[in-house]
Amino acid sequence: MTGINTRMKAFFNTHSNVLVCLLLVTATLVVYYQVGTYDFINFDDDSYITDNSHVQAGLTPQSAKWAFTNIDVGMWLPLTWLSFMFDYELYGLDPGWFHLTNVLFHIANTLLLFLVLRRMTGTSWRSGFVAALFALHPLHVESVAWVTERKDLLSTFFWMLTMWSYVRYAEHPGLKRYLLVIVSFTLGLMAKPMLVTLPFVLLLLDYWPLGRFQFGQSNNVSEASQGSFALRVVLEKIPLFAVTAVFSVVTFLGHRHNGSLVALESIPSKTRIGNAVVSYASYIKKMIWPDDLAIFYPHPGNTLPL
Repeated sequence: MTGINTRMKAFFNTHSNVLVCLLLVTATLVVYYQVGTYDFINFDDDSYITDNSHVQAGLTPQSAKWAFTNIDVGMWLPLTWLSFMFDYELYGLDPGWFHLTNVLFHIANTLLLFLVLRRMTGTSWRSGFVAALFALHPLHVESVAWVTERKDLLSTFFWMLTMWSYVRYAEHPGLKRYLLVIVSFTLGLMAKPMLVTLPFVLLLLDYWPLGRFQFGQSNNVSEASQGSFALRVVLEKIPLFAVTAVFSVVTFLGHRHNGSLVALESIPSKTRIGNAVVSYASYIKKMIWPDDLAIFYPHPGNTLPL
């Protein structure tokens, strides 16, 4: 009888997961299918694609070399450049297909998020609800409907793969699984360096829902052993933080090369701190109540013409 109940539970869980995935794909397509009719814009798409001879050379050894050595946009984005080159090989300069590729990445990211949450928490519908919020939240429109923001979607794809790999590593630690975490993390940084915060997120996942800091509390494990394991959980992130440090330096050098850094003495520290606080508060507010969204948010004190 127990075996029958187990099989029935597995059957319904599997079908629930499939149903949730189908609903997520359908909802995302209903919202975003229209971007296939959109054009490029002259805000960034020109420098990244329409006026970029390296991208329009397609995937060649020379263009690949350029992708891995170029920091003209202030960041090192080799995977993003290669992605655009691959699109050009397939579609030429048809903007609709570039947009639809963004949609496919967004769908993949949504499904990966659902699968990661489902594996960590064991719940299908609650994980599906969170994934739906991710898929349909207005703050993600810019990333999907703006071709140049492929770097955001591509880095998020590897963010999700890193979390998936890490959950598998946490379940059964091993060198090969840990190397997969590092590789996924590094590839994400090669798409966009915003993944530098991911090691901190993994530490949060260790606390909940993975519960790795509470190891042994219900198994008569000594406090010393518990503390040793918790320390190991923290120390195992050192390689990830090392990779983060390297990419942070590369990004700093890229922005300096691009002339997008402002000297410290030109803007007072209190102004910088105040701007950071206001920016974080504004973003959190837009997460809860997403109004007054725009493609560009100039500083209120900026008197330069746009």
